[in-house]
Amino acid sequence: MSHLVLVGMMGVGKTTVGRIASNRLGHPLIDSDVVIEERTGRTVREIFETDGEPAFRALETEMLLEALASPEPSVIVAAGGVVLDPANRRALSAADARVVWLVAEPMTLAERVERGGHRPLLDGDPAATLQRMWDERQPLYREVADAVVSVDNRSPQEVVEAVLR
Repeated sequence: MSHLVLVGMMGVGKTTVGRIASNRLGHPLIDSDVVIEERTGRTVREIFETDGEPAFRALETEMLLEALASPEPSVIVAAGGVVLDPANRRALSAADARVVWLVAEPMTLAERVERGGHRPLLDGDPAATLQRMWDERQPLYREVADAVVSVDNRSPQEVVEAVLR
């Protein structure tokens, strides 16, 4: 297996789990949001506000395809919405990668994202928005996942242990 790809909703802990897994495996970490922010010199929120969601999704796709094409085994933290594009789902399914869906109950996600303020899609009613996103994305995550790992009531280290099994 070349890559480990973490997918899941915002707030599920992909970045934290990815960082720990990267250290454990000795593979580089490619975090899509971080790469996009470094390349554009803008935050995800700024990209959404200035260029709109379609522009961000295009950057997200570009980053994913580039990361999957890398010959060096990596831990890839995919953006939460990466599964919305059928081409991305095909790329994830065809890649030399293990795709792990990190899953949490919508209420767990709502509690976690309330602590951070950089989630442009959650302006307004975060709990209702997360529920709608969960309903829309759950079958798409399931479609690409080689494994499903629940993060509810688990420490990041426990989640990493389950991911690496």
